[in-house]
Amino acid sequence: MKYQFFYCLIGLCLLAPVTKAQQVVKNTGDVTGVSVKESSIDIRTENAFINISVYSPNIVRVRMDQQQLGSDFSYAVIAKPKPGNVKVSQDDVNLQILTDSLKVVIQKKPYSITFYTLSGEVINQDEKGLTTSWIGTEVTTYKKMQEGERFLGLGEKTGNLDRTGNAYVNWNSDVFGYSTSQDPLYSTIPFYIGIHHGLNYGVFFDNSYRSTFNFGASNNRFSSFGALGGEMNYYFIYHANMPGIIKSYTDLTGRMHMPPLWSLGYQQNRYSYYPDTEVLRIAQTLREKHIPADGITLDIHYMDAYKLFTWNKERFPDPAAMVRKLKDMGFKTTLIVDPGIKVEAGYPAYESGKKEDIFIKYSDGQYYTGQVWPGWCHFPDFTGEKGRDWWKEQMKRFVNEGICGFWNDMNEIATWGQTMPNNVLFDFEGKKTTHQQAHNIYGLNMIKASYEGTRAAMKTRPFILTRAGYAGLQRYAALWTGDNRAEDDHMLLGIRLMNSLGMSGVSFTGMDVGGFTGNPSVGLYTRWMQIGAFIPYFRNHTGVNTKSSEPWAYGEESLEVNRNYINLRYRLLPYLYSSMYESTQDGMPVMRSLAIDQPHESKIYDTRYQNEYEYGHAFLIMPFESGKDYGSVYFPVGTWYNFYTDAPENGDTEKIIPLNYHQLPVYVKGSSIIPMQSLIQNTAEQPTDTLVVHVYKGTEANTFVYYEDDGNTYDYENGVFYKREIKYDPAADEIKFGTVSGEYSSNFKHVALVLHGFDQSLDGINVDGKKMKLAPQQIAFLNPISKFDPTGGFNVAPHCQVKVVVFDNLNKEIVVSQL
Repeated sequence: MKYQFFYCLIGLCLLAPVTKAQQVVKNTGDVTGVSVKESSIDIRTENAFINISVYSPNIVRVRMDQQQLGSDFSYAVIAKPKPGNVKVSQDDVNLQILTDSLKVVIQKKPYSITFYTLSGEVINQDEKGLTTSWIGTEVTTYKKMQEGERFLGLGEKTGNLDRTGNAYVNWNSDVFGYSTSQDPLYSTIPFYIGIHHGLNYGVFFDNSYRSTFNFGASNNRFSSFGALGGEMNYYFIYHANMPGIIKSYTDLTGRMHMPPLWSLGYQQNRYSYYPDTEVLRIAQTLREKHIPADGITLDIHYMDAYKLFTWNKERFPDPAAMVRKLKDMGFKTTLIVDPGIKVEAGYPAYESGKKEDIFIKYSDGQYYTGQVWPGWCHFPDFTGEKGRDWWKEQMKRFVNEGICGFWNDMNEIATWGQTMPNNVLFDFEGKKTTHQQAHNIYGLNMIKASYEGTRAAMKTRPFILTRAGYAGLQRYAALWTGDNRAEDDHMLLGIRLMNSLGMSGVSFTGMDVGGFTGNPSVGLYTRWMQIGAFIPYFRNHTGVNTKSSEPWAYGEESLEVNRNYINLRYRLLPYLYSSMYESTQDGMPVMRSLAIDQPHESKIYDTRYQNEYEYGHAFLIMPFESGKDYGSVYFPVGTWYNFYTDAPENGDTEKIIPLNYHQLPVYVKGSSIIPMQSLIQNTAEQPTDTLVVHVYKGTEANTFVYYEDDGNTYDYENGVFYKREIKYDPAADEIKFGTVSGEYSSNFKHVALVLHGFDQSLDGINVDGKKMKLAPQQIAFLNPISKFDPTGGFNVAPHCQVKVVVFDNLNKEIVVSQL
């Protein structure tokens, strides 16, 4: 008997550590109660309160917490639920939710959730035994890793296109000269796309605390996402294709507005241009050298001792006059703005901020003070209406001086030391919270104030650029990838960052072309400028203590190449502007990873090909580091034409191609439609009255939505735009210009239709029922290769054989047939 008692004691001692460990990690537990209210289901478990709601037939939201769920609030999500047809049923084992697009099954003992297709395929499921759990306030959801599953997105994240095997942290950080594997960077977009077995889904984890995503890093069992505090609050999105997932995500978090047309032109910047005579010299040189450009950006040296809302009067004695001179030359001026307001008696912004009591505070009521460029500073609380209104009022001065663009920097929130205390309090729309929850959404609210304030003051479209942000930032600003390095691997990393941002809802993106830190070689700089012509925001930028990096700074040969690619950028503005319009409608990015159209093609994840991307729907861009003589490329499914020669390439093939200093490999997809215009030196200059529409022979039907508006005002929101579909139907042997919608008159009176790859014996076609002669032409204007070439091997003569017909640009439907 005594031995039995002894063994029981040993058994209890052995069990004690297990019990204690189980208490440390609190699992969700069994379902104890269910309440169904149409498309919203409240679930009570042993350790959690859960709400599962159908947001739309393709989107299901899951909210969980250890206590009763609080008020429903999000800085990111602006959509309201539109659940559609929803059926809910349950028994003792499971609860089932059925929509028109997917089936959701909640197991009751213990709680776990699985998402199925209507035909019963598992799209995504909780990892059994782990599901969702808490360690103190930290909450994590664990998902079963499906066989061969890939993960994409998460916004501004380094590494490969496929995130599998890696983990990431979301904590907006000031990372000067970051490495190509550094994490985290400047912005937080907790949205990823999972791919397996021919299925695609998205998960948006809407939680602004420091969060982590694990896609099989250091384990072969699960993927997971979680945060140090707050709710487990995620939206599950299912579509049969990737564009549908991106559309649904941007249905939730919003889409960009049409940008001002000038912001799509070439932008010249450095840290820093001063005094005003230097700024005007740069502008004048761009014009003298016939380098098209639309913007000059001023960095922090325009300020008086780095104090915001001031000018250094020695360097810029009459800012408004300088801005007017730049405007007369066709340049818009962008200023950098940082959130730190210097603590200095008599400094107007400081005194005003104190009077309005808009600065963030410690828990004891004292203003938080941190060091940045001006010295010790206070920081506006952008998470409250009062702080945003104060900022909007301050911005009016710059607007009144003619400034059109505002570059929001240091808004991670950055301070020297990078460690803001967690006991700093923020208004959080009256809900009051700490730095832990407010940090990642600080930049989002700064750009919200900047956009709304300048839009109201200008009455026209401002350009807003940001370094930091949170999901939904696309509603207010473009984003660039921060303080990169003048290195080949950083140039290629920038492409992956922008492609990932594009899959994460942010279409208007850029990087510092040429590199911010360090000095690029001539070859690297020239290659980077070529790529810059095919990214949404084309800004040349370099830092202090580096050599000059303007297009002419690397010699005459480099200048010719740079200028020709900038020229090409301006000719392609009708195509780019229309592609931007598409982003405002369905969230599809201008820079498109090949994964968007071919997510299940393994070749696109090969590190040799992962940097390739589509620019809009037509162009295939193949970036390579400088100095390489040959490169491996992958042509996706379809027919592809060499942009410079029209030579065709078969799709779904791998190939080694020669590379050269003068030319970026660019191809055009068969069936593509590309509108172009004549060369202009800035967007205030009118092109000729003929729109040149290039159509490439293919086997697939294609539709391009051509779009125009005035490029400046918000009249387009009231129907003052010009929009028409241009359709190419190979089966019907016709190209159709649809009827025009909108109240804007096109800038183009005529259309020059240019046919690529069509039968060279074709000499006439029907245009609007009338037979018209096709004119054979050899054109060189597509070719941006340098005229300056000591080998004599480039651009010696026009060599792209096409057929051209010109007709009036009528608002009615125009059918071009007998191709």
